Amino acid sequence: MTPRAADRARYDRATAHLDAPVAIVDLEAFDANADDLVRRAAGKPIRVASKSVRCRALLERVLARPGFAGLMSFTLAESVWLARAGFEDVLLAYPSADRAGFAELTSDPKLAGAITVMVDDPAQLDLVDRARERDGLEVRVCLELDTSLQLFGGRVRVGARRSPLRSPAQLAELARSVARRPGFRLVGLMAYEGHVAGVGDAVAGSPLRSRAIRLMQAAARKELAARRAEVVRAVRAVVPDLEFVNGGGTGSVQHTAAEAAVTEVAAGSGLYVPRLFDNYTSFSGRPAALFAQPVVRRPGVGVVTVLGGGYPASGAAGPDRLPVPYLPEGLRYDPQEGAGEVQTPLLGSAADDLLIGDKVWFRHAKAGELCERFEELQLVEGDRVTAAVPTYRGEGRTFL
Repeated sequence: MTPRAADRARYDRATAHLDAPVAIVDLEAFDANADDLVRRAAGKPIRVASKSVRCRALLERVLARPGFAGLMSFTLAESVWLARAGFEDVLLAYPSADRAGFAELTSDPKLAGAITVMVDDPAQLDLVDRARERDGLEVRVCLELDTSLQLFGGRVRVGARRSPLRSPAQLAELARSVARRPGFRLVGLMAYEGHVAGVGDAVAGSPLRSRAIRLMQAAARKELAARRAEVVRAVRAVVPDLEFVNGGGTGSVQHTAAEAAVTEVAAGSGLYVPRLFDNYTSFSGRPAALFAQPVVRRPGVGVVTVLGGGYPASGAAGPDRLPVPYLPEGLRYDPQEGAGEVQTPLLGSAADDLLIGDKVWFRHAKAGELCERFEELQLVEGDRVTAAVPTYRGEGRTFL
């Protein structure tokens, strides 16, 4: 029996009492992935990206492990909810225009002490001030650096369009604006190199593209390491007691952690290891989060139909954004139908061994987005479900 076949047998036994659709997290794989992230971080703390987990019980589990400290959230409403639930260090990784959220933040000392907001424009500070309901509480602020690799005088850009702040002078100027402004305190700097951390460099069947990605990423890491160090020096000249410099992501943990200017790294997807993280040469993880759909039809030889399953991931639309049939091995989508809203035909010889009611296990393309489809995650240890924990959705929270 292959390792994947053994996993399928375990998951089927563990969930035999549960009807599909069902989502699971294999805790042995989850913990092993956490250990691997800590190894790659080489002593620097890992801030957990909550959007890639979206389950409070699992956020608590990973933060209880040595090597992890703090959360990186994705909306202000989520940040407030997490802080009220007892998480004491929440970095909001994206600017917000949530006036009600800022009013709540600036009226509660506990929230103001736990949450750090992201800023890359003085207008964002103006918005916070307009939302204030009381004076006296300082808002903790983090600045974001644009990490994109720009070539040929900026005519070619590689990387996400995030912050407009790129140079040491630009970051230092905004740092001075924050330092001069009552009601704000600059505590951190963040730079997320998504074109390195979130792009696999071993594309199956494409050796030339893979080599091009590796060359791009090597150039991007070198350029960013030098620029990030200059930016940190410039900002620390304004705010010497800066608390943290955050960088990286699951795919670049070891590279970012090696930079002296970085004090902590971020990661989240590496805990679940969705399919988009299969194509890296620098690390490999164990799939920990899966979902099962039931076989409901057998239309013919070499084909079964499962219920639903059309759970595409965010990002540029393409086949890599679809869940992938994982267990049993050897199933594939019908190219004329793909992953369906209500039904999904699956082709392959493995279909002939599946009966009505059997489970087909899938991996989502991304990590936490799976939790927007399920109210519970079944926690599997060995061949047993040992707990069922609510996702954000199961707690009635859908932040985006």
